[in-house]
Amino acid sequence: TRLENRQNRVVNLVQNIIHRDRPQQRKHILKNVTGVAYPGELMALMGSSGAGKTTLLNSLTFRAPITLAVSGHRAINGVPVSANELASLSAYVQQDDLFIGTLTVREHLIFQALVRMDRHIPYVQRMIRVEEVINDLMLTRCQDTIIGVPGKIKGISGGEMKRLSFASEVLTNPPLMFCDEPTSGLDSFMAQNVVTVLKSLAEKGKTIVCTIHQPSSEVFSMFDKILLMAEGRVAFLGTPTEAIDFFKTMGAACPSHYNPADFFIQLLAVVPNAEESCRNMIEMVCDSFATSEIGSKISMLAEAKGGTKVKSAWNWSDPFNNSSVSMYKASWCAQFRAVFWRSWLSVNKEPVLIKVRILQTLMVSLMVGIIYFGQDYDQDGVMNINGALFICISNMTFQNVFAVITVFCSEMPVFMREHYNGMYRTDVYFLCKTLAEVPIFLVIPVLFTSIMYYMVGLNPDPHRFFQAIVIITLVSNVATSFGYFISSVSSSISVALSIGPPVIIPFLLFGGFFLNVGSVPPYFKWLSHLSWFKYGNEALLINQWDNIDEIACTRSNTTCPNDGQVVLEQYNFSESNYIWDYIWLVALIIGFRVVAFLALLYRTSRKR
Repeated sequence: TRLENRQNRVVNLVQNIIHRDRPQQRKHILKNVTGVAYPGELMALMGSSGAGKTTLLNSLTFRAPITLAVSGHRAINGVPVSANELASLSAYVQQDDLFIGTLTVREHLIFQALVRMDRHIPYVQRMIRVEEVINDLMLTRCQDTIIGVPGKIKGISGGEMKRLSFASEVLTNPPLMFCDEPTSGLDSFMAQNVVTVLKSLAEKGKTIVCTIHQPSSEVFSMFDKILLMAEGRVAFLGTPTEAIDFFKTMGAACPSHYNPADFFIQLLAVVPNAEESCRNMIEMVCDSFATSEIGSKISMLAEAKGGTKVKSAWNWSDPFNNSSVSMYKASWCAQFRAVFWRSWLSVNKEPVLIKVRILQTLMVSLMVGIIYFGQDYDQDGVMNINGALFICISNMTFQNVFAVITVFCSEMPVFMREHYNGMYRTDVYFLCKTLAEVPIFLVIPVLFTSIMYYMVGLNPDPHRFFQAIVIITLVSNVATSFGYFISSVSSSISVALSIGPPVIIPFLLFGGFFLNVGSVPPYFKWLSHLSWFKYGNEALLINQWDNIDEIACTRSNTTCPNDGQVVLEQYNFSESNYIWDYIWLVALIIGFRVVAFLALLYRTSRKR
């Protein structure tokens, strides 16, 4: 028997290996889900975990993953709609609240109004709409408060943050709203407050559909309609009172003084160790509702064709005309102005970070200047000056790479959501984020060079001084561009910080200081051509030594360079490459930024 057991185990193991690569069996998640939602109604999608609530909401809004096959149609007033048409008429409030935490509530809503409202709406009317939304969603008290980042920057409360999410979506006054778990993570008071806001929006004629998990009895009573889901089917759709009566006729009366929402969810849940009986009961309930008077009426309404096309109050173009439907409401220039304004605000609202960067620059430049102070043009001075120049390049590289290495990966969730909501293009976002930080990355290398240049005793010619500033500024911006590239390809901040140093080190080694340019192995030549350390070091050394005619020897019986030309020859640097060093540094700035943009573009297209 032991031998047979071992043989069976081996057979099972072989079968598992053989079948491992076979495609998994497709699972039927939603099964003939039919429903109707009316203007002025707040409808709640309820059910136990795995009932299909979020899948239904994503399918209705054309947000289902590509691996999910969806059949059927969505219609507004009996007119089938496409993804773009539905997007132009609806708003989708996702479960997670994502914002740029350094903005105030008002600034966030102004930005949303600039990029989300129709391009034909005047600026004054947009600002009036912002004021209306602030008042309607009870955000007046916190309108000038920083939004904040949970755990990092203190800002508005969780309830205010959720109301701000609603405010962002209702700016365009859409007739239809979808909300995914709007009360998730809130206490009972805040949850009731949020649902009260949704109820007030519905009373203004909007159709609001939301998923909700275990609402309190007070919150449950605020819903006009509830849609109970179980095992991917509709167990009931109607008013809360009708739901109680329906289940009472099924022999499952809700006890008095008991939360009906809890009762329905527990009744339609699949209990472990009793799966078969639970599924049989769920099937019976769903079949009974489908054949009931309410269920039959809903099926007839859903099958009805024809109706009136709908226009959003703030959409001046016809959303049902495919030729006029665009993913973006704002023009390219309007997107650029709005995103650049927000990026500039975000940079300027972190003065501590700017002060730290400037303080770091002051400290390092003074340290270099003091350590290498007053170098003479002799044998020892040559080595010290060359070391000081390479330290300048290295410091500017690491300081600027790590200053931007988290720029894109830290904002990636916000960017992805806003981009897919049709607020702005990828190229607009990339340009604005990089341009907003240009001033600080021009000031820092100028400040650094100005402090340490004459302290070290570098070439006193003013023309050489300004050339050194230009070279170090170019090196600084190449490093910034490379930091943008790392940030664009990194999935998280920790990944970006981990891959940064080991990727930079090879470029540093090919800079000509640790390894002579003429000694680079042939199979690494291509990599040395991408090293900004090499071009920056060569340009700085040429700028320093090409007009130095005499260098003193400090020791006897040793070989020392007689002039600056000999110093350059020791490093295999040529004066004829001076202009090319500038050209290559500019090319690397452009090249790394283009590659960073393409990486960001690839991530957005892949997610789509």
